[in-house]
Amino acid sequence: MGPVAGPEAGALAARTRALAVLRVRGAALAVALLPAAAAVVLAAGSAMGRIPDGSVWDVVRPVVSALAVLSLLLAAGVAVVVARARPALSPTVPIPEETAPDLYRLVRDLAERLDVPAPSAIALTPDCDSWLEDRTHPAHGPPRERAVPRRRAGAAPVLVIGSPFLWWMRVAELRALLAPVVAGTGPAAHPDIAAARRFVRGLDAAVAVAAGRPLLAFVGWTARLLLRSCRDHAAEMERGVAAAASERAQAVDYGLRIVAQEQVGLAYAGWDRLLNRVALPAWRMGRWPSRLDAGVVSALTELSRRDRLAEGFASRLGERPACDLLEEPGLIDEAASLLAARLFHGGPPEPGPDWSPVSWSQYPEEVVDRKWRLEAARLHRVLDDIAARGALAGAPAGGTPAPLVPDPTPAAPTVARVLERLTGPAGGGVGEELELRLSAEVAREAAREERAAERRGTFGAAAGSWVDGLAPLFPLQPPRSGRELLADHVTAMVCCAAVDTAGATPGLDWLDGPALLVGGARRADLTRTVLSLIEDGDGEPLRAWLGEIGVRPEKPVRLG
Repeated sequence: MGPVAGPEAGALAARTRALAVLRVRGAALAVALLPAAAAVVLAAGSAMGRIPDGSVWDVVRPVVSALAVLSLLLAAGVAVVVARARPALSPTVPIPEETAPDLYRLVRDLAERLDVPAPSAIALTPDCDSWLEDRTHPAHGPPRERAVPRRRAGAAPVLVIGSPFLWWMRVAELRALLAPVVAGTGPAAHPDIAAARRFVRGLDAAVAVAAGRPLLAFVGWTARLLLRSCRDHAAEMERGVAAAASERAQAVDYGLRIVAQEQVGLAYAGWDRLLNRVALPAWRMGRWPSRLDAGVVSALTELSRRDRLAEGFASRLGERPACDLLEEPGLIDEAASLLAARLFHGGPPEPGPDWSPVSWSQYPEEVVDRKWRLEAARLHRVLDDIAARGALAGAPAGGTPAPLVPDPTPAAPTVARVLERLTGPAGGGVGEELELRLSAEVAREAAREERAAERRGTFGAAAGSWVDGLAPLFPLQPPRSGRELLADHVTAMVCCAAVDTAGATPGLDWLDGPALLVGGARRADLTRTVLSLIEDGDGEPLRAWLGEIGVRPEKPVRLG
């Protein structure tokens, strides 16, 4: 017989590794039963007269029996915790079949072409990834099933689809992309692979349950030991499953799969930019864009226009989008957008007075303008604080700065004031002081937000904690440096002045976020002039820019 080829080779490798995982489980059970077996042998030997009374065995027998009882109790405790511990479940937006019959039909047809079981359900995740997730554990079922500790045997895994794919990809591309994922239901249905996966997930959940609980220290130690013993086998098993699924899917839309994979990279780039540059400023002020998936289409279309490597991708938009497979894509997009805010920012699970949705048409006025006003107010407040405390003042070159005499008259919030403080011999010292104070102010506000999130039941992304005990929060951006914060705040002050005195308007750039529009066109050259002011203490480029736009730097701006 020749070597096994095709999907059977990967499936065979996966089954072999699954048996290795189960052998680890069997070995652990054998170790737990060994003292009990020894006690039974000693008891049987004494009963049959093979072991004489009055010998050393009279001492060994009760010791072995006690050890057997202790071993069985510990093994039972570990087994109960592993069996009842709730495996991690990815937060998703469930898609009932009545809300997406066409999508379910597409997935079932795909499963039929691949000759594998169809997924038991479909859910969406606000990320650029797709996978199968086993939700047969009783804790993942309805409350009635949770009361009865039995596993839903034979249930197929749930298909989790990245929501940006539905809006950006065309129907044929989505089908090609999902082919190798759906093909994984075949190996998942094999009893040995399913049992090995349940064992590994149970151990992982037991480690999480035992963490921080001294009474379950032995359970945690045992679960970690078993995980280390079967880690390599489990990893190889999953590689075999993936190889088998990929090979099985080769015959389904292979040419389209190449195009779909290109779209995955593009979708990930656009989604990342949209979250970081567009969604994050809104989340930070208690607003969440309610159509993130629709926004990713605009972001990727703009990326296609700007990037020659992405040219031609926007021409696909004339074909049927995959979101047409949903009955009410707007409602699904809103639910996915709220979940994205929870996962990536730690927002509350439901809208409220301090956590309200915002549409793209409202975004410039409700988010961009408000963001600029709040940052301008913070900058002005810090400048007032520096002046009131007698901070740095001008000094001869090479000399020691003299303390400012506190000014009892509050200065007006103007761009001219910012230019005056950041230019000249003392500009560098004032800039450093501003960077430190702005960093401290932003840190205090972030701490207040995190405490508020804790009171809501969700935790800050920086803490790396969990949403509803199910999945970790992922911070989008590292903390901004003092120099970046100062540049952002000076830019915000200038933008407010341009809006108030020169007829400019706040706008939204799909790739770069908040933008200043002058005469309907974006002015991206402001950043260069602000950096010259902050880094070099040179205010002339910014003054020239203000004169070109028609901004009056001496006029007070309206603060948020």
